[in-house]
Amino acid sequence: MPSNAVAIHRLAGALGAEIAGVDLREVLDDHVVATLHRALLDNLVIFFRNQPLTPEVFLAFARRFGTPIEYPFVRGLERYPEIIEVVKEPHERVNFGGIWHSDTTYLEIPPMGSMLLAQEVPQVGGDTLFANMALAYERLSAGMRKLLDPLTAVNSSAKADVSRTREDRVRAAPSDDARKVLTAEHPVVRTHPETGRKALYVNVAHTQRFGGMTEEESAPLLDFLFRHLSQPEFTCRFRWEAESLAFWDNRAAQHNPINDYHGHRRTMLRITLAGDRPR
Repeated sequence: MPSNAVAIHRLAGALGAEIAGVDLREVLDDHVVATLHRALLDNLVIFFRNQPLTPEVFLAFARRFGTPIEYPFVRGLERYPEIIEVVKEPHERVNFGGIWHSDTTYLEIPPMGSMLLAQEVPQVGGDTLFANMALAYERLSAGMRKLLDPLTAVNSSAKADVSRTREDRVRAAPSDDARKVLTAEHPVVRTHPETGRKALYVNVAHTQRFGGMTEEESAPLLDFLFRHLSQPEFTCRFRWEAESLAFWDNRAAQHNPINDYHGHRRTMLRITLAGDRPR
């Protein structure tokens, strides 16, 4: 498959692009992989339609872009432990990860990115929002950027709102570390290791406080940042179809799966790719 067959269609002004002209079941040559990697860096999240991938093929595709790792709280598939099943059953009211966040920032080395493959989706609802954290940082005033640049933030897996969003999956397929509390401290503003672009790296799901400050002292500024980073002009919205795939750059994007499909089943497969220590 030649790289010039790959078509990239931007979804919004802030981020996001749909990729056409590529069948992910095929063995992709290095030029196509490089084109897709460049599209990810440029758009922060890329989407594919009509990709009927088996878990084995899905994992092989992910390995062209990084090293798949196991999710810390939910056990993966029996033959493919790096793949977790993200399911909301018709009777469940809370969806997995249903809050604005960067994935697992409570890890000392958070992931580079994540891939989500839709298997079964509701006829209406269940879209996912994505937000550009580099753009959110750049739209802050010079004074605010100067204040934030040297700060660190403490991130925890135990924040109540996000803990609730994974309770159903933990009950269904708990990992050995399902009840462990994980904490890590990272820069409030991280520099992307490949593009050099600065991005906000705090999120309402995991960030508890600034380093060296109490939660009470941190709350006013964190609350402002949480509101700021999810403004509509920093976002795009993806409507899922069965066999759609999303691949996002966790170093500079956040996402929020919308929980508006009660009474319907939604089933996805997710792969997380190893990252680097934020700087």
